[in-house]
Amino acid sequence: MTQNLSLGPVELKLLLTLEEKGLSVFTIDDAKAILETTDSSVWHILNNLVHKNRIKRIQRSKYLLVPARAGIKGHWSEYPWIIVPYLIDVYYVGFLTAMNYWGMTEQIPYTVFVATTKRKRNLEFGNQKFEFITLSKKKFFGFIKEKAGKTEFFNISSKEKTIVDGLTHPEYCGGIPEVAKAMWNVRDEINWDTVFEMSKQIGLSVVLRRLGYLLDLLEIKQNVTSKLQKESFKGYHFLDPNTLKKRIDYSKEYGLIINRTKNQLLGWMDY
Repeated sequence: MTQNLSLGPVELKLLLTLEEKGLSVFTIDDAKAILETTDSSVWHILNNLVHKNRIKRIQRSKYLLVPARAGIKGHWSEYPWIIVPYLIDVYYVGFLTAMNYWGMTEQIPYTVFVATTKRKRNLEFGNQKFEFITLSKKKFFGFIKEKAGKTEFFNISSKEKTIVDGLTHPEYCGGIPEVAKAMWNVRDEINWDTVFEMSKQIGLSVVLRRLGYLLDLLEIKQNVTSKLQKESFKGYHFLDPNTLKKRIDYSKEYGLIINRTKNQLLGWMDY
């Protein structure tokens, strides 16, 4: 049996009003306010629109509007970060997702990484996975607002904080080699003194160690290098915490156990 994708007048009123108001994500209360009808009637209309691929259910009582440009069958994909503010209040989009947004990597992550101070269960929406990374309040800073669509804004880590988060949690950024590539790609776009200060603010010496080592390896000459050389590093930490704990070399200057070869770290670079 062929599915009936035609829209009734009430359904059209809801969709057109949502588009006019620029509401990409809306709640059942928004729909009730537009249609001025009963709860049961609104639920019935929303369920019909879900089946007709004109809206998509994100969570209970929260929906994503599929705009008219998607065509009659509703084939369309919205920027995933538009959804995030409706999933959690305290957050910023970060890690590999932010690296892709800022042009630091060509990787297109299947997972949308979201930093938050609250524990929240990961979820899947359509073909997208949302992974929530719980950070301490001390690490939760350095994000800005960006605009997507007509009226939507979302929080995302700044370019500087994206680098710092990558040095802190390379496991959410494709690993240390991908973080090195990100540093190289934005070497002339960011304030390295800010990266240094943010790394200090994190309060983990290993972040400063990795920063100094990779700046030297990439031959990115910045005034921050002299600041890093004044730091006192005691003991040793692994350069890459997410690979085999096998020593290849030591960096006495930064107190690092080097467990990645130069080719592994810079194999992406065109020499």
